[in-house]
Amino acid sequence: MPRATTRHVCQSCGASYPKWSGRCEACGEWNSIVEEALPEAAPRGLKAGAGKSVAGRRLEFVALDGAPSSPPRRLTRIAEFDRVTGGGLVAGSAILIGGDPGIGKSTLLLQVMARLAADAHCAYISGEEAIDQVRLRAQRLGVAGSAVGLVAATNVRDILATLDDDDAPDVVVIDSIQTMYVDTLDSAPGTVAQVRASAAELIRLAKRRGTAVLIVGHVTKEGMIAGPRVLEHMVDTVLYFEGERGHQFRILRAVKNRFGPTDEIGVFEMTDGGLVEVPNPSALFLAERRGDISGAAVFAGVEGTRPVLVEIQALVAPSPFGTPRRAVIGWDSSRLAMVMAVLEARCGVVLAGKDVYLNVAGGLRVSEPAADLAVAAALVSAISGQAVPHDTVVFGEIGLSGEVRAVGQMETRLKEAAKLGFARALVPTRHRRGNARLAPVSGLDIVEIDQLTDLVGRFDPEAGSILPKGGSRRQGQGRAGA
Repeated sequence: MPRATTRHVCQSCGASYPKWSGRCEACGEWNSIVEEALPEAAPRGLKAGAGKSVAGRRLEFVALDGAPSSPPRRLTRIAEFDRVTGGGLVAGSAILIGGDPGIGKSTLLLQVMARLAADAHCAYISGEEAIDQVRLRAQRLGVAGSAVGLVAATNVRDILATLDDDDAPDVVVIDSIQTMYVDTLDSAPGTVAQVRASAAELIRLAKRRGTAVLIVGHVTKEGMIAGPRVLEHMVDTVLYFEGERGHQFRILRAVKNRFGPTDEIGVFEMTDGGLVEVPNPSALFLAERRGDISGAAVFAGVEGTRPVLVEIQALVAPSPFGTPRRAVIGWDSSRLAMVMAVLEARCGVVLAGKDVYLNVAGGLRVSEPAADLAVAAALVSAISGQAVPHDTVVFGEIGLSGEVRAVGQMETRLKEAAKLGFARALVPTRHRRGNARLAPVSGLDIVEIDQLTDLVGRFDPEAGSILPKGGSRRQGQGRAGA
């Protein structure tokens, strides 16, 4: 029987099959299996021949308390980028940056390299654009005079031969990994085998030479970085560049970082002259507020180590259809369903038969449970027609029994709210769990809420149909509009 010379590999997860099929059994993707040529020789084991073994090199262990031999972090002098990377670039690190097409990945990295070129040897390797195209972008950004080496190449062998030199660059950008290829593989660039092999060779060079490598990765339609999942495990840092095309804001988010905190964000604003860092994103996200409007509540959140205040907007309208619509932008739709169920079951707030729309203003995506109380406040405000005062911030996690649970970094959230001029904060009761009471914050009236009914009781039921006739609610310590 002749030996097979090809195999079929899923381009989403890397699973291999002897023949083609329309659906990958490993990850469930459709039409992702591509035929690839097998390597000329199968990988051998640790034996050089039959009955003959080769001894490995003896490894030497070292102590944990040794002084690092690498130089300190290299600052880019772009504060938002340095914040996300954990304080600058580490020598020998590999950073993977993904994002939607046209979101600004190449623009951001070109600005970073232009800043670094003042005191470091920088190189920009483009596999997608010609040299003239990159030069035009540099002229538009006003960084054409920076001492950044530029080359257009896709062959990894040529790139390694250029970088593996005594005069190797300190920082290198690979734009993008899906265009690179290793000439010993017969598969096309962008396939699982090519992406994995190209990334492995570049990362190995970075570790050996102490070069910081910034790798651009394409994303799938679901927003995940394309290629094998092992690519994110190989690199030291994974950054996602996010943003809505209808907004000028761009969020650089760290989802993995071996040299700094995860879930850290950097905020940029896209302008005609490139990306401009936003040192105070809370003021930017709240800049378009229109005073006391029903269905809006300000949430004091924390992204990584940074407090961020955003406006959560809700709209409740009668549904003309038998199945009401639930539309969510910037938050988890499953969590919205939970909050609505708790409001209806524990507080008697009628939401059945109504369309519910929820939006996080500014294009930011909120994922922490601390936004539950702010979402509930926006929903009750929308259905009652009573506005949450514009100088009030809300945060807290809601349990299924209707209790409001404490969240982390409460003092940090309150200090940020006071700094932006807010006068009142609706927060969870902290002493219930044995924790110390919140320290007073100058200029901020802190109102602790123990149950979700306390929040509902702060709205005037006479002004809108919050509760059905005969419903019960627990009165809070005054009204939010007082």
